[in-house]
Amino acid sequence: MSQQATALTAEQLRFSYGSQPALQGLDLEVAAGQTYALLGPNGSGKSTLFRLISTLAAMQQGSLQVFGHSVSTARSQVRSMLGVVFQSPSLDGKLTVRENIRCQAALYGLRGAQLSGRMDDVVAKLGLEERLDTPAEQLSGGLKRRVELAKGLLHRPRLLLMDEPSTGLDPAARLDMWHAVQQLRQSAELTVLFTTHLLEEADKADGIAILHQGRTVANGEPAELRGSLGGQVLSIQTEDIEDVLEWLRERTSQARRLERSIQVIGPEASELVAPLNGQFGNRIRSITLGQPSLEDVFVARTGHRFWKLSEENVEAETEPATQRPLRSAPPK
Repeated sequence: MSQQATALTAEQLRFSYGSQPALQGLDLEVAAGQTYALLGPNGSGKSTLFRLISTLAAMQQGSLQVFGHSVSTARSQVRSMLGVVFQSPSLDGKLTVRENIRCQAALYGLRGAQLSGRMDDVVAKLGLEERLDTPAEQLSGGLKRRVELAKGLLHRPRLLLMDEPSTGLDPAARLDMWHAVQQLRQSAELTVLFTTHLLEEADKADGIAILHQGRTVANGEPAELRGSLGGQVLSIQTEDIEDVLEWLRERTSQARRLERSIQVIGPEASELVAPLNGQFGNRIRSITLGQPSLEDVFVARTGHRFWKLSEENVEAETEPATQRPLRSAPPK
């Protein structure tokens, strides 16, 4: 892939907070024009990677380039190509939408006719025309996110970074925000890279990098990742986990224990349903068979449940305001 067609290239990134490693040889390549998700639980390294790309943290080891420009040696050029929407709100609630956007414009030296044209453009694309004179504190969560987007896009960046962009939004506002992002990407030469802990949100991206313990354990299109497992997923709930697991392992190498359940992924999964019922009968509480999910991909690559790691891990890379349980609703 040429530098022109590559928005982001990371090679063997390593970063530590004191003795605590956050990135351990992470590799990543994002094509220009994509919407790309960095998916991982707490401690996976996604927030540290975000900080390195946005030049908020100094490089330690490895190589990181944005459209062919090194984050280490060309920080000014990199910053000029970035738009950033942080997880924590950056709006001044007492200022109107117009005033918040103008404050952002001042940081980039935008004024006069150029500012008017840029503001008209982003406001129209984000449907904020009728809200320009509304104080930010009176906006809904979804509209506040749209204003954050307007600020991040005012200087016409090539790469938009979004850190947990749907934090605090209800499902309707989340869908509304992503509809706006997709429209923006299609109407401008824009690449969108976002971090998320929501499996269903990452599934909407063109590409996904699944991070675990500072490394990329899988990356590709969502359908490609699910298809890489090579078959269906069989989940078994039973009180006799060890007996059932032993029986399964005599017949397949793909059986694994996950807390209070057993999972089998592969082409033979569907063929095991009838023999399981015949062997164990009412000792099995439930059997489900379905297509692989992104969590199943995570399990296959790491041996851990995504939601379980989200509850247990403490992410040294993030600041306290960003630390919270990361989960897609766990199985009952």
